[in-house]
Amino acid sequence: MTGSDFTTRLPARLSVRSQITSARRIVIKVGSSSLTTPDGHLDDERVRSLADDVITLTKRGCDVVLVSSGAIAAALGVLGLPGRPSDIAVQQAAASVGQAILARAWSRAFERHDRITGQVLLTESDVIRSETYRNVRSNLEALLELGVIPVVNENDATATHEIRFGDNDRLASLVSQLIGADLLVLLTDVDALYTAPPKEPGARRIELVEDASQLEGVSVGSVGSTVGTGGMVTKLAAAQHAASTGTATLLTSAANARAVLEGAEVGTFFPAKSGRRRSRLVWLRFATRGAGTIRVDAGAVDALRTRRRSLLAVGITGVEGAFPAGVPVDVAGPDGTVIVRGLVAFSSEEITPMMGLTTGSVRRTLGERYARPVVHRDDLVVL
Repeated sequence: MTGSDFTTRLPARLSVRSQITSARRIVIKVGSSSLTTPDGHLDDERVRSLADDVITLTKRGCDVVLVSSGAIAAALGVLGLPGRPSDIAVQQAAASVGQAILARAWSRAFERHDRITGQVLLTESDVIRSETYRNVRSNLEALLELGVIPVVNENDATATHEIRFGDNDRLASLVSQLIGADLLVLLTDVDALYTAPPKEPGARRIELVEDASQLEGVSVGSVGSTVGTGGMVTKLAAAQHAASTGTATLLTSAANARAVLEGAEVGTFFPAKSGRRRSRLVWLRFATRGAGTIRVDAGAVDALRTRRRSLLAVGITGVEGAFPAGVPVDVAGPDGTVIVRGLVAFSSEEITPMMGLTTGSVRRTLGERYARPVVHRDDLVVL
């Protein structure tokens, strides 16, 4: 079977918690703090326990993809580093060491069950560029077809600030979309989402999140552990993305992994959204970053956000960054707040002389080719 033989799998769109046990394609993301000891060494016992849980799923006929953090964390102890380094070059060096340690640990854990693992290291550009994300999907599908357990991680050894995911929660949600997963399980160091930090008096577990509006007033921390990069904010964003693309999400602690997969009432459940979302708009919202920023006036903000109109040159007040035509760009209002992201019809150089001109003026001064929206309403998403 070749990569071109694989078609996009549609997720089951699980809408209630009781359907979790019916999931047949599952992405499990485990965070650094759940895989390492306090002194920075990899916790082999936890790795083996999670491998046992995955094998239980495969015996039920499930396809499972692991998104495993922990490469940098696994190297801290052996390199004598006190914590996650802030310098990018040192991060990359630690990742080079840690990726080998992490891959070896997962391989040994699954060898106990006579199963093979395959390491898949990705950078952000691998899954947001149309010419490469299909290759990633074909690779994962081929591994699953061969009975291999894919272990996915960000390629921290080569990723820079400009091309990195920033956290493996986002990576896990993108992989879930890529392979049409029925369920995304986010394993972290807390057992659920709470109405306030769990240690605070009166904090209550939130069992179900059907809409982001339910979280208004909820106190959510944004900083990850000393060995990882994610926090609850990144997990909520990942869950929202997954739900929007048809993948239900369960957020809980690594200690609860087996209980979750057996259908126990633990963690916080995010049901999959019903109906089909336009894949291009979902991609714009969750998978891309703006290659630059177009600043607009208040009238354009109202037209874009309230009336869902196209962005015309007359409303543009500035252009930040250099970018070609056809790439995603952010559109920000007078106060700098990004309101929409869209595929731009012109390069930054072409937009500059168009700024503030009506369509008629653009046609007269620059020609008919420029007398069209800078970002068409069908190619933008409100953020």
